[in-house]
Amino acid sequence: MTDLTITPLSPAFGAEVSGLPLSEFIPSGRFDELRALFEEHSALLFRAQDLSDAAHLELGRAFGPIEDRKADERKKGEEYTIPKVTNEQTDSSLKQDGHLHKLNLESNFLWHADSTFMPEPALTNIITARVVSKDGGATELASTRAAWAAMPEALRERIRGRGIQHHYSVSRARISPELAKHPMFHKWPATRWNAVWTNPVNGHEALYIASHAFAVDGYDEAESRALLDELMEFCTQPQFTYSHQWSVGDVLIWDQRAVLHRGRPWPYEQARTLSSICTTATEADGLPAMRMA
Repeated sequence: MTDLTITPLSPAFGAEVSGLPLSEFIPSGRFDELRALFEEHSALLFRAQDLSDAAHLELGRAFGPIEDRKADERKKGEEYTIPKVTNEQTDSSLKQDGHLHKLNLESNFLWHADSTFMPEPALTNIITARVVSKDGGATELASTRAAWAAMPEALRERIRGRGIQHHYSVSRARISPELAKHPMFHKWPATRWNAVWTNPVNGHEALYIASHAFAVDGYDEAESRALLDELMEFCTQPQFTYSHQWSVGDVLIWDQRAVLHRGRPWPYEQARTLSSICTTATEADGLPAMRMA
């Protein structure tokens, strides 16, 4: 990797990578180097990339199966299209209702890991900026690996070895009870995952929580909510976070097993579109140990 320059994004985690276009890692046979950087740093930034949709998909498939939340809605023969996080209402089942579409975007302002509510959760998000707003619109990341390592043992003992339940509608209800009732947020039953995800490559542990979480084994509803809020507050302290202000062509790749993220507001009249591919965690990524008996 002598031709690659690795620059820390923050003291706690993350790295900016330069020296080779992101789209060249697979054709050049160097994906293993990229994957090793992903495992080590948890979040990778590549600036000013010319990443086509085809290259975006190729990169996603190298990490694992492409997550497809709309497989059940797609007509026979209709191809998968890369999801977009956008206020232009071009790729959302809520696009016929501008009010709900805006509320759904606002739910992304909550700290979360993607797809904790799905039968197979996400391994990574690979997201690139297509259209950026003039003001606001940053994406923030928080390392639950760094936070877990720094967490007081008394707090860790309250959650270690317990299962946490997640449901898609929970995060939406934090924004709007009306939004939470939409059928798209009730496609999947609640999931229950181990509170700590151990990386099988390097043994690092990370707290596995999200805005979709609502119950912790051994605690009642109020106790669960208080504990989850305390854990989230600890993990999202400034020393564990990185904020990225987008430029067109920037690509962020982060480990959903060990990194939370949230969007930041921007003037809604300004267009903003990010193309986002999530890949699904597999057995090789430590998933079996996350399933609670």
